[in-house]
Amino acid sequence: MARVSQEHLDARRRQIVAGAARCFARDGFHATSMQDVLRETGLSAGAVYRYFPSKDAIIVALALDVLRQVGGAFSEAAAHPDPPAQPGDVLADTLNAVLAGLDVPPSLILQVWAETLRNPELDAVLQHGIAGVLASWTTIAENYQRRGLMRADVPPEHVARTILACAQGFLVQRALIAPDLPPDVLRAGLRGLTSLTLD
Repeated sequence: MARVSQEHLDARRRQIVAGAARCFARDGFHATSMQDVLRETGLSAGAVYRYFPSKDAIIVALALDVLRQVGGAFSEAAAHPDPPAQPGDVLADTLNAVLAGLDVPPSLILQVWAETLRNPELDAVLQHGIAGVLASWTTIAENYQRRGLMRADVPPEHVARTILACAQGFLVQRALIAPDLPPDVLRAGLRGLTSLTLD
């Protein structure tokens, strides 16, 4: 019996996750059944259950895939000791890169956030992913402070939380209000906020 290559196994896993993501985006997590996933992917039950024992397992895998992309992009930004002159530039550039490579709509990301309230495993995955993003942005803020571009009396962790809130709020707006909203609005908006002058 011929061995199945790892490339084939990985491609089949991606096919299942991508098909399930289309179902979830169209009908929501709770209205989507495993039968819907089978129809969407064109695979047999045996083929799908070989990779994922349940719908919840697919949701966790989907969240992991997205968080790896997002976390990797912000980690890469944090690896540069001399970031661009403005945090909004880092955020907009990173979100542009993430959205260009993301295979799921922002509305599905919101569903994942909501699902963490009932799924402890998914909540743990999300908390781990968010901790990684916060760590990256803490490093970025520290780099700004090291260069004298940011006030040293502001805790870097607070800067990280604020940037994360901007990113999450941006995704909420993309999902619910303005599907074509570009990340560059964050670039301009944060530049405007940080340019305040007090008499």
